Amino acid sequence: MTLDTVVFDIGGVLVDWQPHLAWADELGEEGARAFIDRVGFDKINFACDGGASFAQAASLIEDPEDHSRVAQYVAQYTRTVPDKLTETWDILYALKDKGVALHAITNWSAETWPEGIKVHPELGEVFGTTVVSGQLGILKPSTEIYKTLCERAQVRPDQCVFIDDGLHNCLGARAAGMDAIHFTGAADLRGNLEKRGLL
Repeated sequence: MTLDTVVFDIGGVLVDWQPHLAWADELGEEGARAFIDRVGFDKINFACDGGASFAQAASLIEDPEDHSRVAQYVAQYTRTVPDKLTETWDILYALKDKGVALHAITNWSAETWPEGIKVHPELGEVFGTTVVSGQLGILKPSTEIYKTLCERAQVRPDQCVFIDDGLHNCLGARAAGMDAIHFTGAADLRGNLEKRGLL
């Protein structure tokens, strides 16, 4: 089967995500980063990417100020994704111009995904099929999320190359039968796509 479909991760590939910016106005940059470390926000966010709500997460935090900050995250989410990774978008649109089918799989909360689209409306427009982990209740690198994309997009795994900045997520894609490119920068990505005859 010829590779003719590119499946993008979004955070860290197309959009820069800086969660501390949700609280930087209140706490300052260093204070916001310290807060994230203190409450274990990476684990909270991972659970919410898997389908939990930030209200549920906040309810488990005893400190009232930290509880309030976590509960406010969705309302302040748009601050955390201000910037596109423009060189990767250039590659995406070059693929689109060549008629390559484009889809996306993202570990992203069902609550914050609509907020991200407010900042970057193209995310809701450019892909044929987008699988959002928080809506599905399945996270990368589970093979089920890649299989779900293929079912919804009506493509075979061996038609697809998956791009992600997480090596573990690339391994999950390969386990599901896809080709995968570990994203380390736009220049390397372009070269890898050219080798595959997609650019």
